[in-house]
Amino acid sequence: MTQQETTARAPGGTMATDQVFQVETNGIEPVPDEDRHGSAKDLFWLWFGSNLTFTYVINGALAVAFGLSFWQATGVVVLGGLAFFAISAAGLSGVRTGTATLVISRAPFGVRGNWPAGMLNWVVSIGYTILNTVVGTLALEAFFADLGWVSGHIGRALALLITLALTFVVALWGHATVQFAERWIAYVLAVGFAVLLVFLLPGADTGGAAVHIGASGWSLALVVMLAGPFSYVPMPADYTRYLPRTTSMRSLTWYGALGGFVSSVALGVAGVAAATQTDMTDAVAGTEKLLPGWFQPLFLALVLGGSVTNSIVTLYSSSLNLQVLGVPWSRSKAIVISAAVTAAGSLCALFLTDFTSSLLSFLSLLIIVFAPWGGVFLADMIMRRCRYDAPALHAGPDGAYWYRSGYHPAGMTALLVGMAFAALTCDSELWTGPLVAPLGGADLTLLGSVVSGLVYWALARRTVAPHTALS
Repeated sequence: MTQQETTARAPGGTMATDQVFQVETNGIEPVPDEDRHGSAKDLFWLWFGSNLTFTYVINGALAVAFGLSFWQATGVVVLGGLAFFAISAAGLSGVRTGTATLVISRAPFGVRGNWPAGMLNWVVSIGYTILNTVVGTLALEAFFADLGWVSGHIGRALALLITLALTFVVALWGHATVQFAERWIAYVLAVGFAVLLVFLLPGADTGGAAVHIGASGWSLALVVMLAGPFSYVPMPADYTRYLPRTTSMRSLTWYGALGGFVSSVALGVAGVAAATQTDMTDAVAGTEKLLPGWFQPLFLALVLGGSVTNSIVTLYSSSLNLQVLGVPWSRSKAIVISAAVTAAGSLCALFLTDFTSSLLSFLSLLIIVFAPWGGVFLADMIMRRCRYDAPALHAGPDGAYWYRSGYHPAGMTALLVGMAFAALTCDSELWTGPLVAPLGGADLTLLGSVVSGLVYWALARRTVAPHTALS
């Protein structure tokens, strides 16, 4: 953080703080210009730290499992990393309005039309927080076992308690502490994952000729790689809303994008390298086989740290998400709901029944909704040039974004068309669209964002324009 403390006015005229290790009392209400602080450089560490997660190692390994060679899979990993430029640029909407992404998305969908996607986004955020918590818990449990400490149910329960505590406390403290923690944890994780790359890359099979695979292999690999960055579309403004309004789009985009790009690509390549050497069906166990014994406990600590950094970001955004949905509590109280659901889901996954794979399949299917949602949101942002009527975003029926009974016809129509396209071309464990086979097995779900964005532009190009007065 370039400035450790700032004050912000909460509703009712009271004073709120955005200070490290103190509970942030500001929520989705706009942050006034006089209370803005920080710089675009802060975004590098936020996105770099939150994406130092073992998930990208798994994604890289999956690309090889789909039939791609080392260099083909690496190319797809790089392409996925480039998507962070779009995600980071979307943060400009937070700079301009001082509020969260899912408040800003009332502009393209309407206040009521925004609610269903907001609810699904909360479900997705909590789902991925549960998955990360489970991965982190299992890694910490294995770490305890390697060191000869507690084991069995006691060891697992202690590991879960520690993982939840690390995530919840930071997210509860809020924006300033989230950015502070992501930066300092990233320093440690970056060194550890760099050592991991040193062990994995030399043994990678890079000499194979380019593999001729079908559309199915390429499309599945692209969906996996792009799904990670794309899952952040409902979040970037959450972490830019405190930045001064003078923050330039260029600096904001480059710092944030480079953070996400470097970490996701480095770990994705590590997964590709590992998959060319060993069976990565169990990615953690497969990677461990390739590491010297002395580094294995440290590797498990890296898996835990990466899970926590990612969960902090999703859990924090989920508290803002609940306020958008109308929960009449402060952000710090609303986050208790998300934490409780995360704890309950993690307990079920670790002690009662193995529903992790089913949950992952369900969450992956929701891209049918979020790819088109992201397309409409980004198209609207471009058409408005991130210039919104900020007070109207919070004004309800009296605001400009109420449209027709709270719904924006152009946004809702474009969303439904994009969802229809995504459903017809989706290839997942729970659903295979009727157009997948005629397309040679290609999964074109993510193109639902392009379809919805183009439809929205066609329907709204004469009515949607930048707001003339920034506020």
